[in-house]
Amino acid sequence: MSRAFRLAGLLRLRSIAEEQAAARLATTTRGRDAAAARSRATEHALGGAVFPSETDALGMRAVIASRMALSALLVDDRARVMVAQDAVDVADAAWAQARTRTRTLEKLQDKHEAAARVEEQRAEQVVLDEIAGRRAGARTTDDAGEGDR
Repeated sequence: MSRAFRLAGLLRLRSIAEEQAAARLATTTRGRDAAAARSRATEHALGGAVFPSETDALGMRAVIASRMALSALLVDDRARVMVAQDAVDVADAAWAQARTRTRTLEKLQDKHEAAARVEEQRAEQVVLDEIAGRRAGARTTDDAGEGDR
């Protein structure tokens, strides 16, 4: 029977940490995508805001105020996208680091399992060689006993 991988518990913990980092990355990515969608919608609204052909001074002021408000909102939206992208970058780096830690232990586990298989095969071969040796010894004894008759 092969011995257990001694770092199996640590590998489980690192796998959990990697999954949590991947979940945080997915959450921040969704947040960034939502911020980018809001920014595009604001940009589209600003691009679609046109001056009416016939308007008085009050209407003109309202359109200008609306465009200024949309412009300010667009600046805020773009700032939110940049902040969200920074959060995605941090989460991506954390996930990559967690993945590297997990992968390192997975490689050690693979080496351990390969060594255990070699050990098991070697032990099996010793048993097979012993069985073959006993059979050969039994045949030699049988052949010697038949010659006495």
